[in-house]
Amino acid sequence: MANLRSEFIGIKSPNPFWLASAPPTDKAYNVERAFRAGWGGVVWKTLGEDGPPIVNVNGPRYGAIFTSERKLIGMNNIELITDRPLQLNLQEIKQVKKNWPDRAVVVSLMVPCEEEAWKAILPLVEETGADGIELNFGCPHGMSERGMGSAVGQVPEYIEMVTRWCKANSRLPVIVKLTPNITDIRYPARAAKRGGADAVSLINTINSITSVDIDNFAPEPTIDGKGTHGGYCGPAVKPIALNMVAEIARDEQTKYLPISAIGGIATWRDALEFMLLGAGNVQVCTAAMTYGFKIVEEMITGLENWMDKKGFKNIDEFISKAIGNVTDWQLLNLNYVTKARINQDLCISCGRCFIACEDSSHQAIMKEKNNKRHFEIIESECVGCNLCVNVCPIENCIEMVPLKAGMIDERTGEKISDKYANWTTHPNNPASG
Repeated sequence: MANLRSEFIGIKSPNPFWLASAPPTDKAYNVERAFRAGWGGVVWKTLGEDGPPIVNVNGPRYGAIFTSERKLIGMNNIELITDRPLQLNLQEIKQVKKNWPDRAVVVSLMVPCEEEAWKAILPLVEETGADGIELNFGCPHGMSERGMGSAVGQVPEYIEMVTRWCKANSRLPVIVKLTPNITDIRYPARAAKRGGADAVSLINTINSITSVDIDNFAPEPTIDGKGTHGGYCGPAVKPIALNMVAEIARDEQTKYLPISAIGGIATWRDALEFMLLGAGNVQVCTAAMTYGFKIVEEMITGLENWMDKKGFKNIDEFISKAIGNVTDWQLLNLNYVTKARINQDLCISCGRCFIACEDSSHQAIMKEKNNKRHFEIIESECVGCNLCVNVCPIENCIEMVPLKAGMIDERTGEKISDKYANWTTHPNNPASG
């Protein structure tokens, strides 16, 4: 039986599924419900300094992007860090950790970029018995305008400096939460490592405006006729997050830096993909807000079943297993050739593959045969781009079939084995030397 127990930078939890710092982790009531549902840990919603209260808008806080079937795929939020009193949060964190000693409780923090502010809050968090702290260098709205959040996360020197302060003034493990609103994620990750971070978490939300009210001429969500940029999250950001996690995991300077992955995770498959690319655990937010805390049950069961099927006894056996297959474009094997094939038994003759290929690809699909509507690949024109696979509404109706060495590529008339006979030494391969 697969064992999902996780130990991430010394923090133990019964499974690798944590709730991210967000509205679902803003108070003990929510966190207790999450733990009863089966979540392995939480990152408590970001705490600020014991000063002027945080004031959130009393109106719409979320914008959204939907599919045509009204499935939520992206969400924009303009909510700030917790607006509850610091002492109340600390009291609840202490009680929750006492009630649930086997669960991970990490506390997200964001205070001004001054050492004294960090020195003041760190011992208060330690006293709660929390397992670790997460430095919120990611929020792109509201707090960033005050010199915090992504305003820090976009400057590697600041990341390194604040991380050093926290490591010097706290015994707790330090996770640095990175912003995706940057050109190259490797630089802030390197800075976090130089500062002594025990791990990084990513991605935080992406700067965004999801929509505009075309009648009132204001961004949504709209507050008294005005709108602002917010943080974008949900399934739509998963590809961006996967890439950034992989970039850190394969970078020579950070490849041994533990990663807690965040970004569009809604199923066990999503979580597994991040773990295969180097994440030691995952954090979930939008899916829990959309479907409720019980989604973790499917995540646990799904990952256990996959591990049993593959023969993995614990999660450490497959973490980073895909990272060796992530490479740069110029190192891809140009001798690898595929052609599309349409399964005529599954084809419903909708024509979506034809129009996509005809209008925007390589005119490699015929639409008639014997004067009847019939869709078939013209192999001599097919370049194997797989656009037809992606637009086809029927799963597995079109597949990409690799051509074996020695076969003729009808498009070029060359033997596959002759095209690039020995890719490892071919002059077009930068790795050939």
